[in-house]
Amino acid sequence: MKPSHFIGSRVVKTGVAVFLTAWICELFHAPAVFAVITAIVTIEPTVADSIRKGFIRFPASAIGAAYSVFFIYLFGNSPITYALAATLTIVTCFRLKLHAGLLVATLTAVAMIEVIHSNYFISFLIRLGTTTIGLVVSTTVNMFVLPPDYTAHITENMMAIRKRLAAKIEKVFYAVTAEQPITAVYSLQSSDDVYKKIRQTETLIQFQKEEAKYHPLTSNEKEFFKQIEKQLASLKLIHYHIDNVLTTKLRNDLWMDHEKKIIREVVDELVDTFYHKTKLNQTDICNLRELYWRENGVASRKPDANIANLPPELIITYELLTICQLTNRFLEYGNKVEVVKSSD
Repeated sequence: MKPSHFIGSRVVKTGVAVFLTAWICELFHAPAVFAVITAIVTIEPTVADSIRKGFIRFPASAIGAAYSVFFIYLFGNSPITYALAATLTIVTCFRLKLHAGLLVATLTAVAMIEVIHSNYFISFLIRLGTTTIGLVVSTTVNMFVLPPDYTAHITENMMAIRKRLAAKIEKVFYAVTAEQPITAVYSLQSSDDVYKKIRQTETLIQFQKEEAKYHPLTSNEKEFFKQIEKQLASLKLIHYHIDNVLTTKLRNDLWMDHEKKIIREVVDELVDTFYHKTKLNQTDICNLRELYWRENGVASRKPDANIANLPPELIITYELLTICQLTNRFLEYGNKVEVVKSSD
């Protein structure tokens, strides 16, 4: 990992939150360790997450502290105290669906055992107070110090998805038009980095939407994310149609040479479009459309012609035409994104 990417905004915010939390605890002569633990785990990708999970972590921490005090009173500082406090804290939080607070509650429960010797109720209240300090400080830091902005990351991901889709389109359609398409398609790698990248980008867009509740977007920014979301939906559908080709039952005598040429010319156009955002050549699209209707006519004259027995040639040309249509839609949304950028 590059050093410049290692020191990210969340790392900086965590450091600031820990410092402020420890400093405030020192002002009140309160033990800082529990507050610091809470502050560390409360720095979330969005302010909304910090607030939402904060309301879960506070009662969870109270449960952990209560179990710790109770078992210290019964058994003192002993192994059974650690085991019972940790186990019952986890079980109770799980039963109450306080999943986001499980970690901090369990850490609080076991860490308190070492430092409590008397005044159990006062110690319990102090732990709740320091936990509150950690929650409030980390949420405030997350809101005002380097507020989350995923625009650059989303833009980078969109570019990466485009290029990976281009590579996948080229590999898949060149494979199905190979001399031995069954072997060629089978040899393609099964791992799918494109889908993972799409899911990651969807998550980042959702983070940005949640962040907009606390740091409102301008009208141009709203339009930008609206068009980016539409672009991503188009790319996701393209990925789906590529996978349909991969799952099509093939034969080794699918194409004649001129048909292979038509398909590969369209594929080359798609690859160039995804890399350089150029318009598709309509002549190549028309040739592919004619090939589709020709295959459709042949299929309809077969005695077993029905939806369950569509020939692979027809399926593949249909999927490629659909990908072309979705690519044109992607370019339209891209033009709107550029208009929004130029108006800033």
